[in-house]
Amino acid sequence: MKIQQIYTGCLAQGAYYIESHGEVAIIDPLREVQPYIDMATKSGAQIKYIFETHFHADFVSGHVTLSKKTGAPIVYGPNASTTFDAIIAEDHQEFMIGKITIVALHTPGHTMESTTYLLKDEDGKHHALFTGDTLFLGDVGRPDLAQKSASMTQEDLAGTLYHSLRNKIMPLSDELIIYPGHGAGSACGKNLSKETTGTLGDQKENNYALRADMTKEEFVKEVTSGLMPPPKYFPLNVKMNKEGYDDISDVITQGTHELNPQELELLANETGALVLDVRSQEEFAKGHIPQSIFIGIDGGFAPWVGALIGDVKQPIVLIIPEGREEETITRLSRVGFDNTLGYLKGGFESWVNAGREYDTVNQIEPTDLKRIILDETEIFDVRKPTEFISERLPQAKNASLEEINEHLNAFPSEGNFYLHCAGGYRSMIAASILKSRGIHNFIDVVGGFAKIKSTGFNVTDYVCPSTL
Repeated sequence: MKIQQIYTGCLAQGAYYIESHGEVAIIDPLREVQPYIDMATKSGAQIKYIFETHFHADFVSGHVTLSKKTGAPIVYGPNASTTFDAIIAEDHQEFMIGKITIVALHTPGHTMESTTYLLKDEDGKHHALFTGDTLFLGDVGRPDLAQKSASMTQEDLAGTLYHSLRNKIMPLSDELIIYPGHGAGSACGKNLSKETTGTLGDQKENNYALRADMTKEEFVKEVTSGLMPPPKYFPLNVKMNKEGYDDISDVITQGTHELNPQELELLANETGALVLDVRSQEEFAKGHIPQSIFIGIDGGFAPWVGALIGDVKQPIVLIIPEGREEETITRLSRVGFDNTLGYLKGGFESWVNAGREYDTVNQIEPTDLKRIILDETEIFDVRKPTEFISERLPQAKNASLEEINEHLNAFPSEGNFYLHCAGGYRSMIAASILKSRGIHNFIDVVGGFAKIKSTGFNVTDYVCPSTL
């Protein structure tokens, strides 16, 4: 028996390859499916089943394409409804993979079709549980992503999740290996561990949601408190996962269309395409196409695209580091952004060499800011509210990047103000959004709060936070 976790850091997502005696099961595959096919081919094995733990909201799964390429059926749990052929498993239905068994355990709550998959080894012993978004390490799935009508609130879903955990998962052996759908950084939970595998015993001891003496009312209150609004692209990804999508190879073919500066500008004007610059924040600050938006490929790229752009049908043209064209388009497609129309051949340099106008971002080192800062200096911290409350500059105001468009009226129209995040990535995204909205009187603090703190600034974690 072979179990391999295929973890994608940008999405904080775990897919799983399971093999036994020439047969393979794939759980929650990514949209680019060739690696799974190659793994099976290398082992001389055949993909027999594709299991989905639920209708994912934060990424587009590869189930439809993988099924077309291999002939393997897609398996969902009870309550699932798709427009493509799928096996809708019954609770406790068993599936043989070589000499091992996978049992579908219906565990609704995160979504109503949510199902975990229990793996029994060749001797029938419970070996592992693939929990999807029902149970994470350190947390459980948020219960506000599957509301279909006013008749089912997030509290109703949380109550359902409480019973699923206690009736289906907690009675299982403490030695059972837990393979979750996500780790730290995912928007599908709020307190996920950086670890990507663990045991059920560890979770019973350390996961707040699995406390043995926890009442249903306590569980509902704790699980539903402190939830940030889900990103706008989540429902669109659910729709694609239910109804299907274009083959990623077609998306890549369209997206890798080469554009010269004139063609890019014309395409942006005629289609309303967003110019998305995925280079480093340092490069973007030194020079970028006016009105372009920065979301760097070397950060939390795809989730930030989904959270800030929102509409997966938005046409996009790209400014990409040389050699990373296919990677960028693939990562966009993972979150459903398939409408990439092309990229600027030769990168930003070709724009400059063509004599085109470009813009820059004013920046300041924390040491220089420390020399000129006054109590009334306007500073905006674009980190999450939880980060801001934990530790911050006393005079800073919180304008979290996730809700930057709701804060536009709060930024002063006269005089300079300063932006920072934790390390510089998010504040540069914010800077690009502000510039695209006609706000230019800001200065970005290089290195963010980490560098600010190392410079010896006075920081606080106890003054009542100043939020917008």
